[in-house]
Amino acid sequence: MREVVIVEAARTPLGKRKGQMAAAHSIDMLGAVQEAVIQRAGIDAKEVGQVVGGCVGQVGMQTMNVARNAWLAKGLPIETPSTTVDTQCGSSQQATNMAYALVASGVVDVAMGCGVEAMTQIPMGSTIPKEPSVGAPVNKNYWAHHEFTSQFDGAERIARKYDITREDTDAFGKRSQDLAKAAWEAGAFDSQIVPFEAPIGFDENGKPTKETELVTRDGGLRETTLEGLAQLKTNMPDGVHTAGSSSQITDGAGAVLLMTRERAKELGVTPKATIVASCLVGCDPVLMLEGPIPATQKLLKDTGLSMSDIDVSEINEAFASVVLSWAKTLEPDMATVNPNGGAIALGHPLGGTGSILLTKAVHELERADKEHALVSMCCGGGIGTGTIIRRG
Repeated sequence: MREVVIVEAARTPLGKRKGQMAAAHSIDMLGAVQEAVIQRAGIDAKEVGQVVGGCVGQVGMQTMNVARNAWLAKGLPIETPSTTVDTQCGSSQQATNMAYALVASGVVDVAMGCGVEAMTQIPMGSTIPKEPSVGAPVNKNYWAHHEFTSQFDGAERIARKYDITREDTDAFGKRSQDLAKAAWEAGAFDSQIVPFEAPIGFDENGKPTKETELVTRDGGLRETTLEGLAQLKTNMPDGVHTAGSSSQITDGAGAVLLMTRERAKELGVTPKATIVASCLVGCDPVLMLEGPIPATQKLLKDTGLSMSDIDVSEINEAFASVVLSWAKTLEPDMATVNPNGGAIALGHPLGGTGSILLTKAVHELERADKEHALVSMCCGGGIGTGTIIRRG
């Protein structure tokens, strides 16, 4: 199998719900990062053999193969094909892992993994319209084998299973905000952000305004205290999670450019990281959000690495209990886990988050002069994504 390297990775700023990115079109956000990684790498766009994109809400502006439409909307080569995949929250990490597999197996020499979600305009659940009735995602045959739970229920069940308290989740929520604030102050995100020209809201007809503003910073950061978090209502009765310890509804996109090490040398491109291993695992669909645990265990087994070898871990903060249960099981050095904050502070644009976490990991390895990074996400339906990268 051929050695595959990441030569560029970038993301848009992440806009909070109804924030600065709210009126942006999905293909414009995704196209901006697709174009940026090519320009930053300094290669001809025709070098890209395939684009694989992730998106969960494939309806409206995100239907009809959003990865392809974004590419074409930027005037990029029509010869480059694109595919859009749905692996729920892990969509763009799986898209990048699929791009990696295409390069590693010799199908193409250069590929792109990417993803987007415009959650302000396309709320969760939009793909299941009430009118007209198009059926439900599961039926009695599913229920015969598994209870059908929500992500909120899954997060609470995990909290009970791993003895995670309200105090634990509140403290983790504050940690995410504190670390993200410190990261912005230290310039930790400067190299990964693609400034985005976004419409300034909507006009009286509900259309994006022609007037725009340049968005350069994530919009989800907020002043957070434990006292303030303690006053928030829980997502579910008798639960431990609140809006302060759960991921934010977010608009944003990310992209990762991959190629063989040999092709990078031929093109004069310096690799930022090497993909060591990737995986996709299944887990209990009732608990639903435990996926990062078996995904990490598989990656460590496959590579012979241990948690002590991992310098940076990006575990998606869908809910605090997801990361805390993973940490109780894998016992990492917590200083290495989401060191610049996570989705609780920065946001979680569903289908875009996987490529965004990989982008964060690539740039943090460079910034901190570290060697190995692990990225993993929980996904609806009981799936876990996983990738280990090595700097250079």
